[in-house]
Amino acid sequence: MDNYKEIVTKAVIGKSKKSSTDKYFMNTENNINRVLGCWVINHNFNGSTMGDNININGSFDINVWYSYDNDTKTGVFKETFNYNDKILVHLKDSSSDNNEVIVKCLKQPTVSDVNIKDQKIELTIDKELAVEVLGNTIIKVPTKIIEDDYEDTSNILIEDEIDNVDTNYLNKEE
Repeated sequence: MDNYKEIVTKAVIGKSKKSSTDKYFMNTENNINRVLGCWVINHNFNGSTMGDNININGSFDINVWYSYDNDTKTGVFKETFNYNDKILVHLKDSSSDNNEVIVKCLKQPTVSDVNIKDQKIELTIDKELAVEVLGNTIIKVPTKIIEDDYEDTSNILIEDEIDNVDTNYLNKEE
C-alpha cells in the first residue's frame, strides 16, 4: 500500500508579461534643429503585489543628442523619467500572503520615434516586462518503504585502523 507525503516548496504560482508604448516629453533650453541620436540607460525597476495585480515602479534616463543654432552646435540633454505599470497576474494558488515577486525586463526601453514639437522633444518609448510570482505550494508524492541495501562495513574499518596504529609514535626521534 502506498503512502503519500506532502512536500511544501516554493514554485511559480503565476506569471504574465506586458508590452507598453508610452510618450515622454523633454523641454530644452535651446532652439533645436534636429535630433542626432537618443538612447535610454539606467533602467531600474521593482515589483510588489496588490491583489491580483503586480505594481511595477521603475525609472530610466533618456539622453538626447541634438543640434541647434542652425546646425552649428550640438548638445546632449538628459532627463530621468519614472513610470508605474500594473500587470494582471492570475495566481494558480493564492493561499499565501508571503509571495515573492520577480520582475524581468524582456525588452529594454528603447526609443522607437522622436519628434520636435514647439521646442519640446516628443519620444515614443517601447518596453516589455515579465512578472513571476513565487509562493508556497504543496506537492503530494507517493512513498514506499524501501529496505536499506547498504553493506555495513563500519566494524571492519575500525579494526583495520587499530591494527595500523604506531604505538611508538611519540618515542621516535627525527
